[in-house]
Amino acid sequence: MFSFETYHVVLAALGVIIIAARWLPRLVSDREPASAPLMIIFGVIAGLVIAPLPDFADPRSNPLPWEVVSELTVIIALFGAGMRIDKLGPISKWGPTARLLGISMPVTIAAVALLGVWAGGLTIAGAILLGAVLAPTDPVLAADVQVGPPQEGAEHPVRFTLTTEAALNDGLAFPFVYLGLLVAAEGFSPGIWGLEWVGVDIVYRIFMGALMGWGGGKLLGILLFSFPRRSAVADTSSGVISLAGVLLCYGSTEMVHGYGFIAVAVMGLTLRRQEADHEFHRRLHDFSESLEHALTAVLLVALGVVLPLLFQDLQWSHVLIALVLIFGIRPLAGALGLIRADFSRNDCMVTAFYGVRGIGSIYYLCYAGRHMEFINEGQLWSLVGLTILLSTMFHGFSVGWAMDKVSDETV
Repeated sequence: MFSFETYHVVLAALGVIIIAARWLPRLVSDREPASAPLMIIFGVIAGLVIAPLPDFADPRSNPLPWEVVSELTVIIALFGAGMRIDKLGPISKWGPTARLLGISMPVTIAAVALLGVWAGGLTIAGAILLGAVLAPTDPVLAADVQVGPPQEGAEHPVRFTLTTEAALNDGLAFPFVYLGLLVAAEGFSPGIWGLEWVGVDIVYRIFMGALMGWGGGKLLGILLFSFPRRSAVADTSSGVISLAGVLLCYGSTEMVHGYGFIAVAVMGLTLRRQEADHEFHRRLHDFSESLEHALTAVLLVALGVVLPLLFQDLQWSHVLIALVLIFGIRPLAGALGLIRADFSRNDCMVTAFYGVRGIGSIYYLCYAGRHMEFINEGQLWSLVGLTILLSTMFHGFSVGWAMDKVSDETV
């Protein structure tokens, strides 16, 4: 007489996993719970229980749903990261961010690519893609080391640096994703595609992303706070308009072939300067953050569910690469970029180590897999899945202790 619909069972299981991941840590700690690794681990358990999984759940054969959800999660997180920054000046406080973006990230991409060829047996194209996918600090899962909401103040240098790095490095990693696609399509022949890659994928797309983000932030600020002055939208509207603005800015930037990830981050930074003391900024941020958390929870549980499937291609070399990236390449590359930064030793170590890998890596790999068939796609997915799992575990469970070790200085 009674039967269980699989869909309803999935919804119930999803709810149980998310509640458990947020509630169980409270039994042992008063800190904000490190729920991300628990969501993945509980998802793995659920995936083992309900195996075999349907084919449509596999991101290797059906990347579009994963790409869409992870893309939406990342752009909302990037906008929120931009909105968190209360003070842009003085210019000197951007020095560590610039070094992480200009030195640490390219070094990380190159080191991971070389390791992928040497230890992972990847093709050159696959190795370049792996470096681009795993290099950026994730704006979603790195929230625990970022600055607080708008108008909260006390922007610690470490938190400011990790927030601005996470806000900008996803877009800046995109040229290397395109480089991997170019090498896969045309071979390692810079003479054929090098000029186009530098001129279009680096210069034009980055410039257009920044320009569209600045313009979008200015325009949305006028519509929210200034026009019409007698009935400003910010006085009555809910935070849902932040989602509308993010979608408009991201979509229009991609239409002119700019980097939408850069655009939404710059939009958040720009909008935050408009009527900076208005309480509506907090409302915009809080709505975006709630939506980001909801999408992230679904993605992390889903990733955990499919990890047993992805790990069918897992090799010991993948474990080596993931561990070397987390405990070797990123910390050393981060420390290299921060050599001239005015940081204490503890601040430097925390900033260098806490380059969390996560949702952005899922998006990049889905995007590349939908545009090009890579020889090593199964290996890439198993390696990226393992890296995300290990990163969320090591970074998530230790972040509270680490942030207690940084200095009390604010900027």
